[in-house]
Parts: sequence; structure tokens; C-alpha cells
Amino acid sequence: MTAFHAAWALLPDGWARDVLVEADDSGTIIRVTPDAAPGAAQRLPGHAIPGVPDIHSHAFQRAMAGAAERRSPAGRDSFWTWRETMYRFVTRLTPDDAEAVAAQLHVECLEHGFTHLVEFHYLHHQPDGTPYADRAEMALRHLAAADATGIGLTLLPSLYRHGGIFGRDPNPGQRPFLNDLDGFARVMERCAEAVRTRPRANLGVAPHSLRAVTPAMLAEVAHYPGPVHIHAAEQTREVEECLAATGARPVEWLLHNAPLDRRWCLIHCTHLLRVESEGLARTGATAGLCPTTEASLGDGIFDLPTFRGAGGRIAIGTDSHVGTAPRDELRQLETSQRLRDQARSLAADDRDPHPGAALLRAVLAGGARASGTLTGAIAPGHRCDLVELDDSHPTLAGHEADALLDAWVFSGQANPVRTSVVAAESLVQDGRHRDRDVIAARYRHVIRRLLA
Repeated sequence: MTAFHAAWALLPDGWARDVLVEADDSGTIIRVTPDAAPGAAQRLPGHAIPGVPDIHSHAFQRAMAGAAERRSPAGRDSFWTWRETMYRFVTRLTPDDAEAVAAQLHVECLEHGFTHLVEFHYLHHQPDGTPYADRAEMALRHLAAADATGIGLTLLPSLYRHGGIFGRDPNPGQRPFLNDLDGFARVMERCAEAVRTRPRANLGVAPHSLRAVTPAMLAEVAHYPGPVHIHAAEQTREVEECLAATGARPVEWLLHNAPLDRRWCLIHCTHLLRVESEGLARTGATAGLCPTTEASLGDGIFDLPTFRGAGGRIAIGTDSHVGTAPRDELRQLETSQRLRDQARSLAADDRDPHPGAALLRAVLAGGARASGTLTGAIAPGHRCDLVELDDSHPTLAGHEADALLDAWVFSGQANPVRTSVVAAESLVQDGRHRDRDVIAARYRHVIRRLLA
């Protein structure tokens, strides 16, 4: 048994003092006791919150962050021109490179308070589209990186077959991503075998988008167990193409043609009509929001008040990894709403007046659902994922409870995360991952070659 003692801890019914959290040998919480003596438990003298799930990652894009910003000679840069840069970049990545980049990403996420990552994995093959000898080679490298760093991982192999709605020929740059249903089934089988031996990992599936799969393919892969994630309504051009091809907008089409329920997570949902937001909320599906990436790519602004007002669940992801901190995603989410509506504290209400705390609670619950894991709460039966915020840090000093969460989200750039625990294992202490230096050295070697 492993035990932690938090001076403050965010429990499902609110903040508590002097909380003893006990976990069994599998890393599952068995008891949570407020007003307890620490005994021999590891001390967490700050404010402990549940580890945050990051529900949307393309890990290889961490190596592109900051390297795809230069204005193109033609100008009029957009998501679509960025995508062409990404297609060129993936031709340089080997499996070893992909593993090194993923490990660096995992370290950064853990040091900032993400304890579980959902990897939406579509970079399957060699640059010319030839599968590796093991068709799941690239997917398995994400599991290897998670083994090295200790982060929890939901692996979502992504089915990607076409280049437009529905069934258009793919772009040559998409060759490393492409599988037919038979090839994809082999990837899923290998990943299922690998996940069975890893207690911190689980498996779902990701039909990439309505641009990449046909309705028949979508129906086929929706039968796989675990979470189902799909990109939807990220860009206005995507909405226009879907309307032209089907007579419906992407989320509208999914509402009428896909078995949306609590297993599903629709990524981005940037361009929704009110009726789509309300309909999606009723299904129980989660909206997976990636605010720093959506800002970076010029996607647009998600309509948070409408979706949450309809009872919709949200979760956050870091997607292209221009940001790797939950605080930054929550800040961007709230402040983008403020810019659009020229108002403040739009995620808060009379019941939950602190926007930082309100958003954190929302994405903890939504992230657990979207990742298919028992995370997101300090409670018996949940995985013992804890993040300790150093309340003596200048960013947080003088604050406590929900006001401290507002300070974490909306104040400064320094990182006050002192400790990160996954499955009762302390991976980050004093703000540093235990293997930070070794993993960073490998990453530096890879990135210099990739960017040369």
C-alpha cells in the first residue's frame, strides 16, 4: 500500500484539509480520509488536485511546435497551409524519432499537471505509405514512451483512408496515414495485445474525420470497444465541403447517422450551430477542446456558454502541443470567450463563481469519460493520480481553495506544479520529472536532425 497526505485536497464534494489518500498495489485509491494525521505517508504540503487528462494528442507534432510559424511566400496562411507543412515534416520521422518526441512530450505534460494522455495516432507507415514489418510499429512506440515516462495512456489508432467527404482520393502527403479496414484491424489487434500487459494503458479507436472515412467505415470501427474519437467541424471549409457532399454539417450528419453516446468524443467542434450544440449535449458525448491549438491554427472559438448551458460535457487536449499545460488550455478557453462576447468569467455561474475552478471540475469529469479511465477524482476506486500545486509559489501565494485555482489558471507563466503522481507513483518531484535530463538529451539529438 502507498499513502499520500495532502494539506489541502480537492475531493468530489469540495476542498478538505489534511487528507490521507491510500492506494493499493495496483495504484487504485482504496481510502480517502480528511482530517487525518500523516503518519508515514508522503507529504504533499500544498493543494492537491486530481491529475488532469489530456484527451487529444498528436505526439509527433510536438517536434513541429514553433517550427511551422514562418509566413509562406504566397501569404494567406491557414490551417490548410500548415497541414501541407505537416505532411512534409512526417517524411523525416523514424520510429525511434517518434518515440523520443513522445517521451519528451509526456515529461512536459507530467510536469505541468497532465497525468493521462489520449494519443490520436494516425502516423502509421513509412513516408511512401509502405507499412513497417510490424504494422503497428509506430503505435507501439507511444506505449514504449509511456513505459519510460510513467504517464497513463489511452491509445487511439486512427483509421484514415480518404482525402475528402466521402471517399475522395487521398493527398499524396497522406500516404503514411492510410489503412484499409483489414490493415487497420491488424493494427488494432497488435495494440490490444500490447495494452493488456500495461495497467496504465487502455485502447479506443479514432475514425479520423468525415473527410477520411466513409459512412460504412465509420459504422464498422464504431463497434470496437473503448472510447471513440473523431475530428469534427474544426474549420469552416470542412463544414462547407460536408454540406456540399451530404447536405448536412459535420456534427449535424453525425447526430443523424452515428451512434453518438457517452463513449464518443468529438474533437474541436469549433463551428456548431445552436441546434447542433444542444443536440450533441443530449447524446452524452464529450466535446474535446484544444484551445491553444485552435488559436494557433486559426480554427475559431468554441461556443462554450451554449454547449455547457445545454448540459454538454467538455474535456481539454493539447493536440499540436504549442502548449503542454492544462492551465494554458483552460486560460485560452475562457479568455477566447471573453474576447468574442466582450464579457468576463463566462465559465462561472452563481453556483460555481470561480472560472478556473469551474473549468477544472468540468474537464476532470469530461476527461475521465473521454479517456475511458477511472481518473479525474480523488476518490475510492479511481486511479491514484494526484497533482500538487505549490501554494508557496509566488503565483499562488496568499490564495487557497477555488481562489487558488483561479490564480493557477489566470496568473503568470511560471509553473507551480511541484508533484505529479500516476497510479500512486511519484513521477515529478520538486517540479522535475525523474528522468527529465535523459529524455531531453535524446530529444535534442532527434530535433536537431529533424530541423536541420
